[in-house]
Amino acid sequence: MTTYHLFILLVALIWGYAFGSIPFGLLLTRLAGTKDLRSIGSGNIGATNVLRTGRKDLAALTLLLDMLKGTLVVVLAGYVFGRDAAMAAALGAFIGHLFPVWLQFKGGKGVAVYLGVLLGLFWPAALAFAVIWLGTAFVSRYSSLAALIASATIPVFLWWSGFLQLALLFAVLSAMLWYMHRANIERLRDGTESRIGSRG
Repeated sequence: MTTYHLFILLVALIWGYAFGSIPFGLLLTRLAGTKDLRSIGSGNIGATNVLRTGRKDLAALTLLLDMLKGTLVVVLAGYVFGRDAAMAAALGAFIGHLFPVWLQFKGGKGVAVYLGVLLGLFWPAALAFAVIWLGTAFVSRYSSLAALIASATIPVFLWWSGFLQLALLFAVLSAMLWYMHRANIERLRDGTESRIGSRG
């Protein structure tokens, strides 16, 4: 790997981080004049917590924008610099969403961005993620459980599809996503996790 190639990967990583760190959930709820998103529910800035404000429209828009910011950086990086840069941008966007510099590195849990970068890199896997998430969420009514199961499946799906580098990348992203959901895992174990649609 040449110095130039490493430089391009670093640029893509930083580029991805900059886009990924945009806190759409917080920005949208502030513009709408709702209560500070970080003071309700889980305190998270993602779509699930936005839903607890009672604004389904804002929750849907947050989900869409968080997903598309991941897709956009991956597609652009891939178009300009190639596949490896697209993967670096995906990692950057995910890290940026989890640890945005603007919010003292306290961001979201990464589900929408995970789906967005997956869509930009290999859309059949994004479709698989969405189907697994929707099916699990419909049966359990737990957003967190749906995300955990779907993200655990994706690296295997990518490996089975022959995309070994992507499988490794998403194994890392899935591990990070599970780490960000550690409190949810505890609540799921204790039976105290909030269900979809709950304001608690």
